[in-house]
Amino acid sequence: MIKEILVPNIGDFEDVEVIEILVAPGDTIQAEDSLISVESDKAAMEIPAPEAGVVKEIKLQVGDKVSEGSLILLLEASEESAESPADSGPAPGAEPSPQTAPPSTPKPSVAAAKPVSTAATTPSMGRIDEARFALAYASPGVRKFARELGVDLGRVTGSGRKGRITQDDVKTFVKQVMTQGMPGAGGLQVAPLPEIDFAKWGEIESRTLTKINKLTGQFLHRNWVTIPHVTQFDEADITEMEAMRKKMVAEYKPKGIGITPLVFLMKAIVKALQEYPRFNSSLDASGEHLVFKKYFSIGIAVDTADGLVVPVVRDVDKKGLVDLAIELGEISVRARDKKLKPADMQGGCFTISSLGGIGGTKFTPIVNAPEVAILGVSRSKMQPVWDGKEFTPRLMLPLALSYDHRVIDGADGARFTTFLSHVLTEPESLA
Repeated sequence: MIKEILVPNIGDFEDVEVIEILVAPGDTIQAEDSLISVESDKAAMEIPAPEAGVVKEIKLQVGDKVSEGSLILLLEASEESAESPADSGPAPGAEPSPQTAPPSTPKPSVAAAKPVSTAATTPSMGRIDEARFALAYASPGVRKFARELGVDLGRVTGSGRKGRITQDDVKTFVKQVMTQGMPGAGGLQVAPLPEIDFAKWGEIESRTLTKINKLTGQFLHRNWVTIPHVTQFDEADITEMEAMRKKMVAEYKPKGIGITPLVFLMKAIVKALQEYPRFNSSLDASGEHLVFKKYFSIGIAVDTADGLVVPVVRDVDKKGLVDLAIELGEISVRARDKKLKPADMQGGCFTISSLGGIGGTKFTPIVNAPEVAILGVSRSKMQPVWDGKEFTPRLMLPLALSYDHRVIDGADGARFTTFLSHVLTEPESLA
């Protein structure tokens, strides 16, 4: 049975504007489901369905003016409704009889929204301020939609007529929260960057970021805002290590093999990971379990013309210093020639970022998730060190260990760098 669904008695309101159509042809609706939202100069309200059925045709558009008796849509009544005449609305033009209750009158929504428990709302949207929510300029349909998502309408900026908040405004707000976070919701509220015309102060040149720049920026931003970082600083005496390295350089340079301090660091890191397995773990997706790895693969940050990449050297524990030197040289060439594959940059356990060839004294590297720690290395320099009797010149290497404080506490961070420093003073054990 096809029925005409009309605007019921809406009080003293006439020629009110349709601001939202909440159903579409083909939708199956239940009695009291909202069909349209209308708005007068005083209030916004929703018109409910008098019975269940399937929407066949919408007979009005957003912007139309309606009054009591205006045709909203054609409805194919459900069998249950068709078999229960008492549940149906009055025929067009008929007066309601004592046995037939008139359609319920929708209530204005402005400042009159019934408080709803927010216990089940999405935590990341933050707590709803009921007073502010009630004062927001939005239709009941938008209010319901916002509550389902846990959105406080008092924080949403409306783009509709006279600043009315639309469903699209709520969606936009949710997207912003998911990418930026909210105050009090465990995230970080980041204000959008202002659009500035720098050319008004002088000549400028605009260059597009490389794909590597963009991807690296996204990963680093995610890691920085989601991981509680702590950085432990230390120094390692690498005087003997450097003497050993120079001997190896003289031996292997004619063979085209470069022996850098990095290969010693890689082997020393493996020993430290074996001693402190928590540094060779990752949090699972739930954040409730640690995954301990039984393999030792080290990521090496490589500076290229297009940006920073981190290829992974696998099974470092099973390779000698010369083997690592050969592989490291090959990986560096592939990185700078843009020939690395995605698989070459996956599966790392720990990352080393060395700026010693450039300079600097200290820096705080950002953890390369899902790893839980990263070692930053700066330029070594000769320093006077007290040996208990006198000052002697020693080559000291600055170390900066950043770690995920959810997994590693400060005491273990200090133990790790102390152990690493000790290992580096005995280079023969790394061969």
